[in-house]
Amino acid sequence: MPSILIVDDYAAIRAAVRARFATCSGFVICGEAVDGLDAIEKAATLKPDLILLDMSMPRMNGVEAASVLKGLLPNVRIIAFTMYAEGLGKSLAAALNIDAVLAKPEGIEQVVDCIRRLLPCPSC
Repeated sequence: MPSILIVDDYAAIRAAVRARFATCSGFVICGEAVDGLDAIEKAATLKPDLILLDMSMPRMNGVEAASVLKGLLPNVRIIAFTMYAEGLGKSLAAALNIDAVLAKPEGIEQVVDCIRRLLPCPSC
């Protein structure tokens, strides 16, 4: 079953994503992280298939973390989930090997749809 690591400094965002995937038997939330440094530590241990990564966090932001995470787990899929989707830019996302950039205001369902495209799951 594909595993997902949720990385966001807001507990409410992490809880909303976790709650949405609780009804989807095809994926497992393997962990949560509160910033980029925490994400790197947890990804090294958990080895998720996909990381939902906030871009604006304390200690280490998502841009810095994405670069390290791709070096650590080259095949991991990364979705940048941010309030500043337009500011990230396609060229920066491509340079970081980010698979998708999603705007938080568009909601959790767009995250679900994107994850289903990146990690096909027949039971979800």
